[in-house]
Amino acid sequence: MRPPGHRGVPTTRPALLWLLLLVPLLGAPRGVAAGTGAPAELRVRVRLPDGQVTEESLQADSDADSISLELRKPDGTLVSFTADFKKDVKIFRALILGELEKGQSQFQALCFVTRLHHNEIIPSEAMAKLRQKNPRAVRQAEEVRGLEQLYMDIAVNFSQGGLLSPHLHNVCAEAVDAIYTRQEDVQFWLGQGVDSSVFEALPKALEQADLPRCRQVADRGKPCVCHYGLSLAWYPCMLKYCHSRDRPAPYKCGIRSCQKSYSFDFYVPQRQLCLWDEDP
Repeated sequence: MRPPGHRGVPTTRPALLWLLLLVPLLGAPRGVAAGTGAPAELRVRVRLPDGQVTEESLQADSDADSISLELRKPDGTLVSFTADFKKDVKIFRALILGELEKGQSQFQALCFVTRLHHNEIIPSEAMAKLRQKNPRAVRQAEEVRGLEQLYMDIAVNFSQGGLLSPHLHNVCAEAVDAIYTRQEDVQFWLGQGVDSSVFEALPKALEQADLPRCRQVADRGKPCVCHYGLSLAWYPCMLKYCHSRDRPAPYKCGIRSCQKSYSFDFYVPQRQLCLWDEDP
């Protein structure tokens, strides 16, 4: 187990970068393990919060009881979300392309792991049945849910991550030294029987607010508090139920779509690991 907080500057992996550039805009998300049958996939065109349109891939595996979502932002960042209903875990991953002219690595990966509440998104079996009549239509969320701000004060030990969720090794393979979670979620998972070896405490200085924000630090070798934000532009968050004179009980007749943004704050041992966090 590596000491908490000792995370080096990510090395460049040209082969992986070429893989990201050569695959289609959205390859099959890697966060969902196949069950006895192939996961069901749905591709939709969605409108991002800034008004631009991108393609989003959603996969559901009812055997593994999991869902994944993946989209590419206009700046090239690849964002994925995995919901593991069996383990009450959700995983956010961002593959951020660097700016070589600024001396940045070709890409940097981040993973944020939090507790999944089952009312956040529709069940995997319902997601697997979704179809769309007009694939060219641009989808816009019916409901914009409030920004969720998360303070990530615990690191996840990648080598033990499979004990938390079997999807973590696959989803976070490029973010071995940058997988974060929260103390309150850790307490829940420990109560569910997850081994404590999965988690590593980050430096207490962050908790005491002794460290400056990375955007305020000029020295790239200094530790600081990094910020990263991401948004799920469109996802099925609720099932709709209809009533009919011919049916005594309400029946499922569609889905309600949502948009939700997340803001993550977390410790980095070097400003170099948070070069996107700059003053607006």
